Amino acid sequence: MTATPEATFTALRTQLQDAASTFADGPAALEGILRGIVDDVERAVSEPLEIFPVCHHSPASAIAMARRLREKQPKTIYLELCEDMAPLLTELRNCRLPVAVQSFASEIEGFPADWAPLSVVAPVTEASAEYQAIAYALDTPGVELVLVDRSSDHVFQWETGPDGEGEGDGDPDAPEAAEQTALHGDAVGVEIGDLRPRFAELEEHLLRHGRVRHWSEWWHQYVELPLGDSDHDTYRQVMLLIGSLFRRLAPGDPRKVRVDEDRERYMWTRMREHLAATGTDPADCLYVCGAFHAASRVAEFGVHGSDTFTISPPSGTEWRHGLIPSSHGAIEAQFGLAAGSVSIAATEWAKNVRRTGVRPFRLEGQAGTRKSTRPRKALAPAASASAPVPVGTAADRLTGFLQRPPALDALDEAELLGWSVEIVRAARRNGYLASTADAIAVFETSILLAGMRDRAKPTPYDFQDAAVTCIEKDAVPGRRDVGRLVEIMMGGDRVGQVGYDALPPLARDVHDRLAPLDLKLQQRGVQRALLDIASRPELARCSDLLWMLRRLLPQGAARPIMGERRLGEHPIQESWDLALGTHQRALIELGYEGVSIEQVLEQRLRRAAYAPQATAAQVLEAVEDATLYLRSRRLADELGTRALEVLASERSVDGAPEVLRRVRRLLAHYRTAEPVLPPWIESFVKTGYAHYCTLLPTAFTDDDATVRQVAAMLGFLFGMEGLALSLGCDRTQLELALAQSHPTEPSRTALLWAAQTHLGTLPRTALRERCAELLGNPLVVPAYPRYLSGFVHALEPVPGLADFVVEAVSNAFARLPDSVLLPWLPSLIGTLRAGGAEHAPLLIREAGRLFPARLTELDTWVPPWRLPQGPPRMPVESAASTAAGLPLLAAHPATCDAVAALLGCDGTWESPDVGSSGAALLARYPRTARALEALRAVS
Repeated sequence: MTATPEATFTALRTQLQDAASTFADGPAALEGILRGIVDDVERAVSEPLEIFPVCHHSPASAIAMARRLREKQPKTIYLELCEDMAPLLTELRNCRLPVAVQSFASEIEGFPADWAPLSVVAPVTEASAEYQAIAYALDTPGVELVLVDRSSDHVFQWETGPDGEGEGDGDPDAPEAAEQTALHGDAVGVEIGDLRPRFAELEEHLLRHGRVRHWSEWWHQYVELPLGDSDHDTYRQVMLLIGSLFRRLAPGDPRKVRVDEDRERYMWTRMREHLAATGTDPADCLYVCGAFHAASRVAEFGVHGSDTFTISPPSGTEWRHGLIPSSHGAIEAQFGLAAGSVSIAATEWAKNVRRTGVRPFRLEGQAGTRKSTRPRKALAPAASASAPVPVGTAADRLTGFLQRPPALDALDEAELLGWSVEIVRAARRNGYLASTADAIAVFETSILLAGMRDRAKPTPYDFQDAAVTCIEKDAVPGRRDVGRLVEIMMGGDRVGQVGYDALPPLARDVHDRLAPLDLKLQQRGVQRALLDIASRPELARCSDLLWMLRRLLPQGAARPIMGERRLGEHPIQESWDLALGTHQRALIELGYEGVSIEQVLEQRLRRAAYAPQATAAQVLEAVEDATLYLRSRRLADELGTRALEVLASERSVDGAPEVLRRVRRLLAHYRTAEPVLPPWIESFVKTGYAHYCTLLPTAFTDDDATVRQVAAMLGFLFGMEGLALSLGCDRTQLELALAQSHPTEPSRTALLWAAQTHLGTLPRTALRERCAELLGNPLVVPAYPRYLSGFVHALEPVPGLADFVVEAVSNAFARLPDSVLLPWLPSLIGTLRAGGAEHAPLLIREAGRLFPARLTELDTWVPPWRLPQGPPRMPVESAASTAAGLPLLAAHPATCDAVAALLGCDGTWESPDVGSSGAALLARYPRTARALEALRAVS
């Protein structure tokens, strides 16, 4: 006669009620919690569809799962994992674990724009119960695997903010915003059953009384080890008990409770839909979920639950799925686990497999496994239906488990001794002065620490503490401390790899196109690629691809050592450091954006150019990249037209230096590579000329505009003036803009003077006199470096002023006394370094041209600006020689008429008297006479 479900836990319920009455001074809230825990366990055990509670990356859960799958052989497995990730699970066999299943969306719809890109990852390791279920379902004929958790789209639909806090801060079982990690990136992580208290007070209490440092150590000591050899019923009831306890003791945050319960409603709704659609017997099914959700109390719980939950439709976001490499360190960082805990779990898993003799499931063809030649056997027909197990017949295992003292595991001296010797060997390789005595000390200290913590056998965490105490001392000679060496020794930060067949088409295309390099691109680490394009022209395509990868992938994935990519240049030889295996995740995520590198780059350039906050400089950068990497005239013209629109709408001059630099470079390229300039760049120059003329007066007085930006505006106006005037611009607009500019700041005042000198409205003599007045005024001398800064920046639009800048600096050093010059000198040097570093070569060349080359010539050297500067006169000999040439002009009038027409002179031959007419002509056009004289001297 079997016991009813209500009678199964009667004894335990009575004992907990008595304990609550004793310790809480009356059966009140504590009794409700304790009895509620038993009720939750009883409800889950009584469910016709067997619930298998798990904890992620738990060796005990993985062993129990493998054992249960071989005993029960279910035909349908419901797994708590995002339902849209199901098609990717078959590709796990082409990967080396750990890897993560990823959902990715770069272009989003229905979510805030600043959330993009959206990413959800679900890490999978071999020492996890869900991997055992996946391997069993995929490699066993007749077994169906159904993912029942909310989709990736619903993960973000249920988020309450862009910081990813919609899932609860203390429950990594639910998706939460992950820290930036090397392999997972800024992704939301999905785990199955990672049990952890929901508030700090309970966790602190458990850690303090358990004499452990962190939660991972507590779980290993008080859950992993006791459940490692337990039977199925004991394991199941204990996990349900822990899940219910943490659930009932969690703070009553309505938002967190709502999200947790909605996930449970979602999963049970999906399972009932599948059962109704397929007619599957619940006794042939297994529901794998986190222990936190297994102890659910929602009305939709169970196959006979209510059907009141409505699943919202997905948003318009297009999701892409794939596998990305993961690592133990990435999992620990993303889900808040202690460093080394996943590696220790992997070591514990291997030890449990050897000790228990349980044969785990592994996907056929998985990296590191032997290929089996025997075909997989199908399940026995209706094995579970022929001898059904009555619901609720499981005996009460909790009472005995809770009352039984912890089993004293015998000390494995050989294992501990091996650890001690190995850590000393690793420490010596990393620069520590460790010896055999340290190995003995680590061995004895590990036993001592375990005894102080009421443990019969040292755990890996006890051993780690002992190694740090005995070996590390007070210094770390290398880049790894002893704690990290222990983690490596216990298994290390194992890094997974996605196989070639599981890569998206773009990643496979990259590997295929780089095949001529003869490198193992899947391998982690840096590899050197040498491209002799001159002797092997086919490598030019590899070079093009590598430059695009450098543009798209993180720094270090493709790094040029020799060679550069510039407009109009063709490579001859290049050398690269490639680490595509290390940055495999970034390459895979590119595959979510398109089917080829060229397509992804074009999309990104368009996205950058048409962004709401895009500046003209950024759009011009996109134009340059389209020409440089894609060699696409069509795309460059389209983006160039966009740059014209953005420039016309800008009301600030922040990007003027970058606009000037890129327009100059593009103009130089088009003038040498194209027969005519593209229409967009002609329009850009014309619009930019009028645009900067309009902004110039305001920029001279705007405190937010720097002198470098104003100089760049003048550089655009003066440098593009010839092309702009030929396209119909009016120079009067520039003259009026300068006339309306009235700066008060010294550097901008000097910049305005330089611009006026270039236009001819301020002669050099007047400019020289103004600088002399500045040096002669004691009140202005402290500000003289700022005037020099303006002159140095003026070299951008007026490079012909280089000699004057040298003159201005030299006059300052010549006139100022040491008492003024020495305090003023640091300010001058700092100003020139900060504002004129790029113009220093021009000043140095000009100074080398003006100053004497030898020291002995310095005493007799006179600066050119101190030489007499009189108006030019025509010598008498020149006038005589010009008059002597008049008969030649009269003999050949057609030549003179042609020269006159070229100079724009109108007139006729007035008199046959050559002498008198020539003299009149000389008197009227003396410059023409001098030009003819110079031409005659050259010929």
